[in-house]
Amino acid sequence: MSEKSSRSGSSRRLTADRLFDALLPVLATLIALAFGAILLLFLGVNPLEAYGALFRGAFGTVSGLTQTLAKATPLLLVALGICIAFRAGVINIGGEGQIILGAIAASAVALALPNLPGILLVILALTVGALAGAFWGGIAGVLKARFGVNEILSTVMLNAIALQLMNFLLRGPMLDPEQIAAGTNVPQSATLPLQVWLPRLVPRTLLHAGLILAIVLAILVYIFLWRTTIGYRIRAVGLNPSAARYAGIPVKRYMALAMILSGAFAGLAGAVEVTGIHHRMIEGLTGGYGFTGIVAALFGKLHPLGAIPASIIFGGLLVGADKMQRTVQVPSSLVVAVNGLIVLFVVASDYFVRRRARRRGREVSETETSGPPRPAMDMPQEGGS
Repeated sequence: MSEKSSRSGSSRRLTADRLFDALLPVLATLIALAFGAILLLFLGVNPLEAYGALFRGAFGTVSGLTQTLAKATPLLLVALGICIAFRAGVINIGGEGQIILGAIAASAVALALPNLPGILLVILALTVGALAGAFWGGIAGVLKARFGVNEILSTVMLNAIALQLMNFLLRGPMLDPEQIAAGTNVPQSATLPLQVWLPRLVPRTLLHAGLILAIVLAILVYIFLWRTTIGYRIRAVGLNPSAARYAGIPVKRYMALAMILSGAFAGLAGAVEVTGIHHRMIEGLTGGYGFTGIVAALFGKLHPLGAIPASIIFGGLLVGADKMQRTVQVPSSLVVAVNGLIVLFVVASDYFVRRRARRRGREVSETETSGPPRPAMDMPQEGGS
């Protein structure tokens, strides 16, 4: 009877721990906002008024809500790629560069084939954008797998290369001919053909069909990671590379594959931005999505479905921050600082969750070691959950 009571108590404690871990990112965000409130007080601004303006700007009107969802679309696509990479134990910091490459490739294809039927041109542009991002992410993945190059360093350097490549193209081969004729030379490409523009979900707003695509892909990524053999192997590599290697899984190959897939989603985000929002290649197109998408993925517990609400929250922060800046006249640097605090606390909360998980694992291991002998059991098969 006491053993059953002990098991019941352990189960309740485990459930409570998991609930606490799930809510920890929300708590981290609230703490970050509290620190932001202190900064607002130092500036002589009422924090309640400032945060009220932030919330109203993000969710209080149809215009704000649609802008939030439009911002959430590239964040979600980047976050999906981050979920795959992190599940394989590799860190993709190269989202910015992969977005740029995807946007450049999609723009180039759309401008080169203006007479192609609309649906074919859209599919081709999005596919080429994803392939360009996959190529850019694959460079870091192959360097990691073949030569042991740290993927954080390589992706950061690839970001810089992509930025300079964009600057060169927008001031040379891809510069809008109308800008050249007018002598203004604003660094942007020509307007993309109308048939490649993604349809608007709400008229006269920025919300476009890319949001539906991103949500469908989130569901597919969940199925891929938890219901397919390849997804199982990717997660096994991330959980324990040594055990995965012992089980016959080619660890390096799946690390490289994870970086390729992660880059593909970031490249797709770039293609969606040019076809859905800007309708041309411009400077500053990334909007920091490559970095904010990492935080959205962590906030969603590196789960594709959890990344959906997380991306909407951070999309709302981006939109609401602009409204807060205009309403209470706070400097833009404060908005950046508040976003940075949220990033810092969310990342710290993820580290704390991992430490708690390792400690629980050690406690379970010690309990099993000190308890009565257990009958031998077969190892789970590869298709298991």
